[in-house]
Amino acid sequence: MKTNRRNFIAKSILATAGVASSLKSVGETNSKATFPSAPKVGTFSISIFSKNLHWLNYSEMASAAVEMGFDGIDLTVRPEGHVLPERVVDDLPKAVEAIKKAGLHVYMITTAITDVESPFAESILKTASTLGVAYYRMGWIQYDFKISMDDNLKTFKKRLTVLAELNKKYNIQAHYQNHSGTSFGSPIWDLWMALKELDTPWIRSQYDVLHAMVEGANSWTLGLNLLQSYIGTLDIKDFQWAKKDGKWVSEVVPLGQGMVDYKKYLSLIKQKNIEAPFSMHYEYPLGGAENGARVLTMGKEEILSSMKRDLEFFRKLLTEAGLK
Repeated sequence: MKTNRRNFIAKSILATAGVASSLKSVGETNSKATFPSAPKVGTFSISIFSKNLHWLNYSEMASAAVEMGFDGIDLTVRPEGHVLPERVVDDLPKAVEAIKKAGLHVYMITTAITDVESPFAESILKTASTLGVAYYRMGWIQYDFKISMDDNLKTFKKRLTVLAELNKKYNIQAHYQNHSGTSFGSPIWDLWMALKELDTPWIRSQYDVLHAMVEGANSWTLGLNLLQSYIGTLDIKDFQWAKKDGKWVSEVVPLGQGMVDYKKYLSLIKQKNIEAPFSMHYEYPLGGAENGARVLTMGKEEILSSMKRDLEFFRKLLTEAGLK
């Protein structure tokens, strides 16, 4: 039933928009696409990912972000987030008002939306757009390993095409984060293929250099080259390899203490003229704040001090790279 409903919605939106036959093959599109009609705000601003401040209410979160020196807040609008999807119409305006009152911006929000059938998708996009939010991060799309990679990508393309039309309706741009593992976007090339073939300004990439390096420690620059024309926002964090229970795993650490070569990364951002806002994530041990906990095992001042240190470290790197 869900598949039939999705097909009905897809056909309806595509027919209305006149794009039922607009999809192009990879070979028919340009690798250096430009999207002048898409929203573009907050270049090189730094927002804090609100998952790491779930232990604070809207006003307290805004005050803490100001005190640390952030430009904005990347607000979680998803299950267990700062704003619950079913409460978005009532609560998102309150959150944005508190953040703006503190002098900060909400350039982006983080959602669990993967297609037009995601719960409360249209309410989230409509409300966010009305409040001036330009970008939202999507949820992760999983591969169906019972079918071929090619068939998976065809299915993803259909879903994303319909979502792009909904984004266009509300003038808000979706960004898909590359994440290490086996989901769509993990190897980078699959995300690039989809974005290139879609050829739309309404879905782009949230490029995460940490996860790009986890998947390609020595080849991550190739993925950046592929995605450079499709990057809408950028994630900031650092990691190192660690052996736990006899297995090598990626372990997130404070900025500057891990493997991510931020000097090289930022020089490439400048060289390739990539202009986008940053979202800073904290996923190393911070008393539970790294996992979005509401009750913490560390003191507030210690947590905020660590967060501020990373922000100041990164601002210094931006200045040295000539990106400020």
